[in-house]
Parts: sequence; C-alpha cells; structure tokens
Amino acid sequence: MAGSLSGKVALITGGSRGIGAAVARRFAAAGCRVAIGYHSRGDAATALAREIAAAGGQCMAVQGDIADADAAQWIATDTADRFGRIDILINCAGIGPYRALGEMDARFIRSILDANVLGMVLVTQAVLPHLTAPGGRIVNFASALAFRPIPTSSVYSASKAAVVTLTHAWSKELGPKGITVNAIAPGVIETDMTASILEERGASIVSSTPLGRIGQTDDIAGVALFLCSPEAGWITGRTIIADGGVT
Repeated sequence: MAGSLSGKVALITGGSRGIGAAVARRFAAAGCRVAIGYHSRGDAATALAREIAAAGGQCMAVQGDIADADAAQWIATDTADRFGRIDILINCAGIGPYRALGEMDARFIRSILDANVLGMVLVTQAVLPHLTAPGGRIVNFASALAFRPIPTSSVYSASKAAVVTLTHAWSKELGPKGITVNAIAPGVIETDMTASILEERGASIVSSTPLGRIGQTDDIAGVALFLCSPEAGWITGRTIIADGGVT
C-alpha cells in the first residue's frame, strides 16, 4: 500500500503537531511529497520538514490561517507551484476548546466554527483546481464527539458533526470526477493538546475503551494512509470512527 503512494503530493493542514504531524511522517515514509500547512507553529513545522528531508523525503511548510480566504488560496497555490499538483488533501487543522452552555460568548463560538468548518471549506475549495481528477483523495477530520457529545463539548461536537455532513455531501459532488471524500472521527488521542484531559480522566477513558488503552497518533495516521490508497478507491462519503471501540 505504501509504495502505491510513491510520488503523490499530499497537503496536510494542521500538519505541524499532533495527529497532523504523524500523518505527515507516515505519508512521507510512503513516498509522498508532503506540504505541511500551519498557522502559528512555524518552529514545529520547520523542524518537522527538516526531519522528513533528513530521512530522504520531500517536504515543504506553508503558513496561513485557513479561515482567511486569501491565506487558504495561498496554501493551495504555493503547494501546487512547488510540487506541480495536489493528489491528496488532509484537512487536519482545527481547535477543540470546551465551554459550558451559558458561558460561551460569540467570539468563542466563532473561533471554533471558523477553524473547524469555515477553514476546511475554504481550503478544500482552494485545492480543487489543483486536485488530481480522477484519483484525488480528500480526508477530513471529524471527532467521535460528533456522535457522542459530552457536557461542555457542544459547539466543538457540532462543528465536527458539520464535518461529517460536509464529507458526505462533497462525496456526492466530487464522485463523478473520480475524487473520494472521507472522514476520520478519532476518540481521545495522546497529543500535547489532550495532555490535560488525560491527566484528569485518563484512567476512566482507558477503562471505558474496549481495547484498553489510549489511542496514539499513528493509529489515526494509518487510517488516513489507507483512505488515500488505491485499496480504498471504492469508499467515499464515509466517516470512520477510530476510538478503540468506545462509540
């Protein structure tokens, strides 16, 4: 499967850290030329690009706020100018703050929707003119909380439910072009962003997980790699819940 992706061009938003960084490493190891889209963590993006290059891969880092239409356009065109085309888009960028009902202001709500919904739409639209057709792959990142929200996660969960619906709708629009669109809905994955959650309730998460452990970034990167491989060519419009069996 890995060899079948050799030479492909993959743009990964939110690729400087956490799950996005693991996806970037896995795709580079599979022979993809990788573009890491990032917003503010230039140090992490540059370090990861150097790491991938040192391992023999081809990688570039491109900065921009995906919720800004001009920046989203720049991320897409800069990647296509450097690598000639885009075969794979991984929409991994997003934020995940929680706040109780009654404690949310408009700025808080907009920040989540801008990062998790608006940004994904803008980047996908910007990439479309450069996306290989037929054969292009789009993988969006939802969350298991779209299917089982918890107290204080309401707006975040709703934003990820929107990702599920957008994925299904886009698969209908892009299917005739030979482009598949799927999503991954992870449960709690061990990253720097989930450190506080795991400290507070890691033991209870493990006890409620049939596979009996906390998910790792490589668990999710492997699903993304599969969805972008020829073996997944007959799968589109689907959201794969990857949470160790909790949902």
